[in-house]
Amino acid sequence: MSPLDVPEPFGARLRLAMDTRGPLCVGIDPHASLLADWGLNDDVAGLERFTRTVVEALADRVAVLKPQSAFFERFGSRGIAVLEKAVAEARAAGALVLMDAKRGDIGSTMGAYAATYLEKGSPLFSDAVTVSPYLGFGSLRPALDAAVLGGCGVFVLALTSNPEGAEVQRATTADGRSLAQLMLDHMAAENAGAEPLGSVGAVVGATLGDAGVDLAINGPLLAPGIGAQGATPADLPRVFGAAVGNVVPSVSRGVLRHGPDVAALRASADRFASEIREAVAPR
Repeated sequence: MSPLDVPEPFGARLRLAMDTRGPLCVGIDPHASLLADWGLNDDVAGLERFTRTVVEALADRVAVLKPQSAFFERFGSRGIAVLEKAVAEARAAGALVLMDAKRGDIGSTMGAYAATYLEKGSPLFSDAVTVSPYLGFGSLRPALDAAVLGGCGVFVLALTSNPEGAEVQRATTADGRSLAQLMLDHMAAENAGAEPLGSVGAVVGATLGDAGVDLAINGPLLAPGIGAQGATPADLPRVFGAAVGNVVPSVSRGVLRHGPDVAALRASADRFASEIREAVAPR
């Protein structure tokens, strides 16, 4: 690969998107209950209408759209076809697409997941994907390498917003670090020297209160939990401290409940983006 063929790193593209569109990620989570709230059937037609509306409303204004793969997979191949179309259309409209798939495996299987989401030419090629490191951080190497080649990002689970996560993530390693801190340290090593932002991000729940770990990984921090899960933009400085400028807060139901009206979806996303900008602005 010649220098001219090297894609712009995801971290640089994300930093630009955050600076120009605001640091907001909106999840595309077509729960059956949410489809019903929109007056849609819990079938492929309802899924397609829901997804098309969200992409139409938001892909030209938010930094990141984050489809949750499971809610498409449950409809089989026709659901995956809806997801493929949504990814392509969202990226064409200027949004970065973070595939929320939380994949984690070893060897050739991890390589296959990486090829699915991080290799150009794949029908599900995305700007980034979420992964689980709890088979060992080294098990993620196929995804990390594919991300570099594709100019993509990888968001690694560190401290998640679900209460059950603590029994694994807060467990202490032999050298006294929490398992979450060990994973964060690996991420920092991957991002060393990257400017303006590394392409390996961490998933850290906005509902945690004091995270209690060193979040200086020189990479983005995806923060689920804003809105329906109880966290607010005003909580971000307390949770993330000095790293708050690299936070990408994720909102799903807080925005999507305003559908299917396109104008209402846009107004809600704009409101969250404005509140987040204010919360993370340097003091």
